[in-house]
Amino acid sequence: MDSRYGKRPPWHDAALELRGPVVADVLEVFAERWNDPHPLDRRTPYRMLLQRLARMPRHPEPLPEAAPPPPPAGPHSVQLLRTYGVKRPPFPFAPFGERSIARAYAKAFARARSLIYIEDQHLWSTEVAAGIADALKRNPGLNVIIVVPKFPDSDGRLGGPPRRLGQLRAIGMLRRAAPGRVGVFDLENSAGTPIYVHAKICIIDDIWFTCGSDNFNRRSWTTDSELTCAVLDTTADSRDFSGTGAGQQTELPLARSLRLELWAEHLGRDQDDPELQDPASALRLWDAAADALDQWHRAGRRGPRPAGQVRRHTPEPVSPRQRRWALPINRFIVDPDGRPRRLRGTTEF
Repeated sequence: MDSRYGKRPPWHDAALELRGPVVADVLEVFAERWNDPHPLDRRTPYRMLLQRLARMPRHPEPLPEAAPPPPPAGPHSVQLLRTYGVKRPPFPFAPFGERSIARAYAKAFARARSLIYIEDQHLWSTEVAAGIADALKRNPGLNVIIVVPKFPDSDGRLGGPPRRLGQLRAIGMLRRAAPGRVGVFDLENSAGTPIYVHAKICIIDDIWFTCGSDNFNRRSWTTDSELTCAVLDTTADSRDFSGTGAGQQTELPLARSLRLELWAEHLGRDQDDPELQDPASALRLWDAAADALDQWHRAGRRGPRPAGQVRRHTPEPVSPRQRRWALPINRFIVDPDGRPRRLRGTTEF
């Protein structure tokens, strides 16, 4: 970890506990990987050598017979989304790879109306930002709030510029698409130490949300093996939360309660605070919280510390000289494109 997080970095993360029939889907994903007939040490000579030295088996033991799927446990529809890169030899269950995570986000972004809220460890791909930028251009009522770490986990002389350059390019694309409707923030604790954001969450319109292992970068959406859950609460409650009084929108309790819990933590407010309820005014709240804390720091930290953890995110710049070598490292090593060749260079997944 970058030394600016301290010896024991403050950490923000999120995970799901799954119950009900979706557990059988998780087991099926596990079994597909476990029962892959190719040797475990097939990928690289280096990995093969390590596994041979450790006397690891080349093939796994058979799995026991699976239990039947658990009964329904709640009103939530949960869809498992995956990324598998195109491998040689291919996965038998994904011979051309799989990019259902990327396709689910593309569909969800296209339907966003009032708010896209993201917490993510990376956010450094223009291919990912393009879907959000398109949604912002189509819908003038849409706001986007993004929470990322203040610094990349590895921000040294060689590793830092490629990561920061990717993030600068993605954030720049979003802000050009919708000036004044995109807020990017990072977090700090009460001691003023930056909090490393490791969470991977996306909440759209208080209706649909994701939580899992994928990051908002091209590597996670095309190359690495990832598993993410998209959750929809089927107990619909129709209310007007747009703040405009125009029409009814569908509000679903689980996505909404998750957003309120996270915002109460980050903004230093109670979850039942009326100002947290309206997604249409969300960006104003975040801007105000960040401005207050930024001003407190500029004033030498005199007086009581403002509530909340929110700071405006301003990535360190990458010089023109650094860009010449950082861009190819970003595109081919830090954030590679694992799509089939026919899709590379496009915004399709």
